[in-house]
Amino acid sequence: MPIPPGSGLRPRALALLLTLLPGTALAQGAPDTIALDEIAVAGASPPGPAFGVAAPPGSGPSVIEHPVGEVVTGIGRRDVIANRPATSVGQVLVNSPGVTMRQGNGPRDVVVSIRGNNARSTGVIKNMVVLEDGFVVTQPDGASRFDIADPRAYSRIDVFRGPQSPLFGNYATGGALAFRTRTGREIDGYEIGIDAGSFGTLNHYVTVGGASGPSEVSLFASDFRLNGFQDHASADTQTVNLLASYTPSPDNRFTLKVINNTLDADLAARSSLAQYRINPYQRGCASAATAAAGCTTFNLFRNGAFGATVPVTADEGAFGRTDRRTIIAGRWEHDIDADTTWRTQVGFDERNFDQPFYTSSSRGSYPSYNVLSDITHRGEMFGLPVVGYAAFSYSAIDNHIALYNRAPYGGPRLGALTSNQEASQSNLGGRARAEVALSEQWTGVLGVSAENTWLTGRTLTYAYSAAGTTRALAEIDRSFLNVAPELALVYRPDTAWAFRGRLAAGYATPAASALFVTPAGVPGNNTDLRTQTNLGFDLGVDWSPLPDLRLSLTGFYEFFRNEFVTQSPGAGLLSYTFNAPASEHRGIEAGAEWAFSPGWRAVAAYGLNDQVYTRYVEQLSAGSLTARFDRAGRLIPGVPAHQLLARIGYDQPSGPLKGLGAFVEAVYQDGFFLDNANLLRAPGYTIVNANIHYDTDLIGSYAKRLSLYVEMRNILDMTYIASAQPLANSISAVTGLQNGASVLATTTGSIFAGAPRSVIGGMKLAF
Repeated sequence: MPIPPGSGLRPRALALLLTLLPGTALAQGAPDTIALDEIAVAGASPPGPAFGVAAPPGSGPSVIEHPVGEVVTGIGRRDVIANRPATSVGQVLVNSPGVTMRQGNGPRDVVVSIRGNNARSTGVIKNMVVLEDGFVVTQPDGASRFDIADPRAYSRIDVFRGPQSPLFGNYATGGALAFRTRTGREIDGYEIGIDAGSFGTLNHYVTVGGASGPSEVSLFASDFRLNGFQDHASADTQTVNLLASYTPSPDNRFTLKVINNTLDADLAARSSLAQYRINPYQRGCASAATAAAGCTTFNLFRNGAFGATVPVTADEGAFGRTDRRTIIAGRWEHDIDADTTWRTQVGFDERNFDQPFYTSSSRGSYPSYNVLSDITHRGEMFGLPVVGYAAFSYSAIDNHIALYNRAPYGGPRLGALTSNQEASQSNLGGRARAEVALSEQWTGVLGVSAENTWLTGRTLTYAYSAAGTTRALAEIDRSFLNVAPELALVYRPDTAWAFRGRLAAGYATPAASALFVTPAGVPGNNTDLRTQTNLGFDLGVDWSPLPDLRLSLTGFYEFFRNEFVTQSPGAGLLSYTFNAPASEHRGIEAGAEWAFSPGWRAVAAYGLNDQVYTRYVEQLSAGSLTARFDRAGRLIPGVPAHQLLARIGYDQPSGPLKGLGAFVEAVYQDGFFLDNANLLRAPGYTIVNANIHYDTDLIGSYAKRLSLYVEMRNILDMTYIASAQPLANSISAVTGLQNGASVLATTTGSIFAGAPRSVIGGMKLAF
């Protein structure tokens, strides 16, 4: 973003930085922003301090905080977190254009998709990098989960859209999410709150924060419980989130970040589309022997190893998750001079899980750590104001996971060990970026990242029969070198308009876990996977014709090579990953916000996705027969074409009812195909929610502020699909012909229904 001339860039330092940058990349300008109080137009003002750093004015800048040329939506608290019972980040992130949601395996385990990337996942977040207060919370194998994220803790979430590897490195092919917790100064006291409502929803939370001299601390803790609207879907999860900083001198700042989350959840069965139509909420499914029509059952080996099977429901199989996630990280930020800031941060992240659901149970521990050191410099080159950024990063993870058959009855009993995996992954890379104010109206951006990934490990797979046990060994020793450039250009003819263009690349290497599941859905060798890469072009405009009206429109076109596609080969089998040789993602994103009258405010966020395979021949086998099918021109499964959020609300601005407000919102999501052949389609839906809230200062009371709210969700009681795992096509073992939609429609293990009509209310007291 432009900076005043004469700020004193040292030419040799910038020259060294620019030698790291290759020739070209295109641009995006002002961050698209949905919340008026959060909007920050790139190029209009200098960047602020780094994420979560409680520092006095004039502290060192961070390019990542307000990057020029990126498509970024900043989501604030108003109508999203502060005055409503937001139980998962999914209810927050739909406020960004281009973002779609899926229900994951747990109450807060939502699957976030940016521009259709990751839309096929049903649990782990892939194809994006997630940060919290500037610390990476995506593990080095590219996996993120939102069990750790209670929306109450956050003051803002920034959604970076499009390929982001030049800025965030490996796995940022779809974008990035940057969460910012509330600082001690923002809280300035303590708050207690409670949300309660339908289906046993209960959330107690407390926030404490303040600043004293050079120290600042904020602490958030919550206890969330849910009985669930489906059979066997209760859960409880506890979260602690700490952000603390210490500024012993104006040019030194230290930050500590701690997150701990525990989860104990029962999981309902994922049904087939046919079962969903009969019994969407899987009710009356306590026992397979007396199950109601449409109940999903899974066949478990009677002896836990081989031979005869017995059908069990989710209750009988005691499907569930017991997980723990702990993150401890620290950062030192040092201002070398008035224009140069150096930051170094180190983090430890351990994910421990015990997941006995469906026909297998996984137990494991994924300890990891990451190191990042970066430098930001503001100055001049050839008389032009420049912000330069360079970073070095290293991360590593050790995977230890054992996979067991499930045994029926008697709780989550384990059967025979089916595989034992040990693997390690490390990533070493560097990134550099320069933002140049070419004139008062034009800003250019040039960036690049280069990263090497190493994967080593082995899996022992066991098979059982009456004749005995056999063992197979699969080993990996792979390395990947990837480079991603970025070029951006922003034109601001006046304060009302910003035109932007961007060209950027992204890359995502396969994780070890994907290399050890075969297309048959069983443990084994899948080690031919390649790096997923994409090259994206963005063009957009931001327009503010009136102080209270903001419009944004972005068009994108991305070319993927070796795109990761994950799908289920059938009920009870493990999902596997393969490379689609070539595909194209294109679409439109639009955002609008209009405070059209005192107290009134309207918000809209829209995304259009058109994603197709352009080169992919799928091979299917059954018995002794094999057939090949050309999928070129087929839509990529799991990706809805249209997504829209529209909200209109009113808050009384003055008088005795000041603080009383209400809004109504609609969330629309289009249907999508479940298979590569585009034979079976999950239907779309529209959900309508309504909210009433009251927020007031308490004069003469010990408490400072009172907030009350009640919300009815899914007012029309729409039955809809909240999550659908893409399904593998199949052929007939007799004819070799591709099976039709009727076979796919009866394949279980795919669908979770969304919540029916529900009411949740709450209150919060600030002291």
